[in-house]
Amino acid sequence: MFDKPFKDAISRLPSAEKDKLIFRLLKKDLDLANRLLFELVSSDSQEDRRREAKKRIDNMIAKSRNRLYSSPGILLMEMKNVSGVINEHVNITKDKYGEVYLQLFVLNEYLQMYNDHFKDASPGKSYTFNLYLVAKVFKIMILLKKMHEEILVDFANDLEKAGRLFGDNPGLMNAARYNGLDVNWLIENKIPDNIAEREKDLRQNGYLK
Repeated sequence: MFDKPFKDAISRLPSAEKDKLIFRLLKKDLDLANRLLFELVSSDSQEDRRREAKKRIDNMIAKSRNRLYSSPGILLMEMKNVSGVINEHVNITKDKYGEVYLQLFVLNEYLQMYNDHFKDASPGKSYTFNLYLVAKVFKIMILLKKMHEEILVDFANDLEKAGRLFGDNPGLMNAARYNGLDVNWLIENKIPDNIAEREKDLRQNGYLK
């Protein structure tokens, strides 16, 4: 991003001047500031922060369960808000295992709520949310394939649960099939090695959008 002469010039700045510049930049980039705070100062581990993030998510999901929904669109909006908590956690901690764990947890919790309320919703009302869930599954599978193969065992039950919840919803299954998702990959814990390339090709051909 920056060429060598610029980096060299920054390196030659007096220490006090560099400190001033760093603090000015951190004020404009809170994600970076929080990440440095976690890495340099905090005594919390990734697991500690993961538990904190899950508590926040549990509270948000609990509020969702206590509401009456008029459309899948409201549930979609809330699910995106919950995903923001995960993104914040990952940006600060770089917790890749936690990202998969939390994404799968949220997916299954909302699938259970969604199936109960909107199993019989018309395609016109539910397709956008169905598509969001399908895209979410692809993201989770891609993340898993970047991790050590043995880690897949940790998530086998949650993957199977997600696949079976998809199968319980005809509209969601139609969206999955149309957009190239085979739920048997989840149920059987057999994610294709080239899942990232498959997802890219699908998007290039107008799917998952």
